[in-house]
Amino acid sequence: MKRGARALALSLIASALLIACVEIPTGNEDLLSFQINALPSPSVVVGDSLRDTAGVVAPLSVTAFSYLGEPVDGAVARFRALDARVRVDSVTGIVIGDTVSATASRVLASLASFTGFIPVRVVLRPDTVVGSTVRDTLSYSLTDTAANVSDALGIRVLHGLATTDSAVQAFRVTFDIVRAAHPELASLVNDAGRTSSVDTTDASGLANRKIRLNVSRLVSAVDSVIVVANVKYRGRHVRGSPTRIVLEVKPR
Repeated sequence: MKRGARALALSLIASALLIACVEIPTGNEDLLSFQINALPSPSVVVGDSLRDTAGVVAPLSVTAFSYLGEPVDGAVARFRALDARVRVDSVTGIVIGDTVSATASRVLASLASFTGFIPVRVVLRPDTVVGSTVRDTLSYSLTDTAANVSDALGIRVLHGLATTDSAVQAFRVTFDIVRAAHPELASLVNDAGRTSSVDTTDASGLANRKIRLNVSRLVSAVDSVIVVANVKYRGRHVRGSPTRIVLEVKPR
């Protein structure tokens, strides 16, 4: 046997022995990875706990996966705040916001030998909703579908009771069409043109959506679409919510 062929054979034998001696975990309870689940809310209000869309206190959570790609029940993660702006219970994952910041605070999630970082925004308490662009007109086209999308319509979320008070950023706002001449006449879209009825406020407290018009469903040449913007904290509408938004539609 030539030297090169002999070396290759010895290498293959050594590899086979190594594989035989190493136990590769493949069972349902053997962890391959874990994912950090979506936050129940885009932010936590300062002095309060992180809450879900219904206003109920909700913890951070993760999902562990086995080598078979299946979720592993009973896998318990541990959490630790890496910034002083938030506190987190290491076992339950319940977060409390201590200090408002323009940048997200970090929470470290650990499960077995896996770790991951969770960004958590701490924001001002939402007290007031005011209109930004709550009335507009869309001159639609029967041939140019690109023209049948409105400009952004929306509201601002503020801390305090006046428009001069601080903006609340990273807060969830939902939009609902409450009146249209036909159920398929209008749909809510984001800036990219994708169907979306939920937005998160920006640094100025602004949240908005556009309205796409399906002209084939027009009942009359001139009409209007009415949308409401909803902002809730602890399960209750904030002052000024729901806010009525009106888009008048007419032919070019």
